[in-house]
Amino acid sequence: MTTKTFDIATFGEAMMLLIADRPGPLEQAEFFTKRIAGAEINVATGLARLGFNTHWASRLGADSMARYLINQMKSEGVHCEHVVLDPAQKTGFQIKGRTDDGSDPQVEYHRKGSAASLMTPADIDEPWLAAARHLHATGVFAAISDTSLATAKRTLEVARASGSTISFDPNLRPTLWKDEATMRREINALAAGADWVFPGLAEGELLTGHKTPEAIAQFYRNQGARLIVVKLGEAGAYFDDSQAGTGYVEGCPVDKVVDTVGAGDAFAVGVISGLLDGRTVPQAVKRGCWIGALQVQVLGDSEGLPTRAALTAAGY
Repeated sequence: MTTKTFDIATFGEAMMLLIADRPGPLEQAEFFTKRIAGAEINVATGLARLGFNTHWASRLGADSMARYLINQMKSEGVHCEHVVLDPAQKTGFQIKGRTDDGSDPQVEYHRKGSAASLMTPADIDEPWLAAARHLHATGVFAAISDTSLATAKRTLEVARASGSTISFDPNLRPTLWKDEATMRREINALAAGADWVFPGLAEGELLTGHKTPEAIAQFYRNQGARLIVVKLGEAGAYFDDSQAGTGYVEGCPVDKVVDTVGAGDAFAVGVISGLLDGRTVPQAVKRGCWIGALQVQVLGDSEGLPTRAALTAAGY
């Protein structure tokens, strides 16, 4: 096993996020709030806020959006030494609508041909990655291009060979894949290389053909994952662990859902941090439910993620 010198590594695309000022069609919005977005950086942000030594690797353009993203991530305590700024490429961005009824907001992506989508396995600093205690991966980075898929696969291979633990969130983006069959094949192959897998119930049904949390979890346990946590939204989550067994964890009540985007990433922050903190599987899953509930009550993709002090005060 390689000597571990920091806690978390993650690879993925960061995008500048523009959030509309009012509910309704995006074309009717006149003002937007600038934020950051990206599944992997949401998780990196949340883990850094909890005090973990967290590193993010990516490729961005050498433009104002990239400088904004880097400054924001550094302000959160995320290490960005392995983010390359390429003046020949462009940074992706997205525009998100706003809802007032708890439904998913409209999102438009502008990421085709972005710098991150051009990453290849040669962009991986393998000795650095091998020194991570844990790798978090998602299906988003794997979906944005053929070369990013190859890069994602290699990150899991390096992490596994070095003795790191690996978590994987399918985080499905069907429109980014050539077809549904390819998506299922590639996402399930990535999940097979992970220790902890976090599908949502609808994702799990699409990926496995099974309809129950128990059957979905068993599918991934049969592939070799040690822990599967199936996200059930407001109902909580179901876990199947090689040592802790199986069980359901209740969700945390939410007064008003403001923005559902980022809830799954927030859940992953809770489970990963709990496990790395040495909590039991049910305790880690309960922490995930709590952080997910915090996130859906605020605007933006990561604004609800708590600090370590807030986590301690809440008893998680």
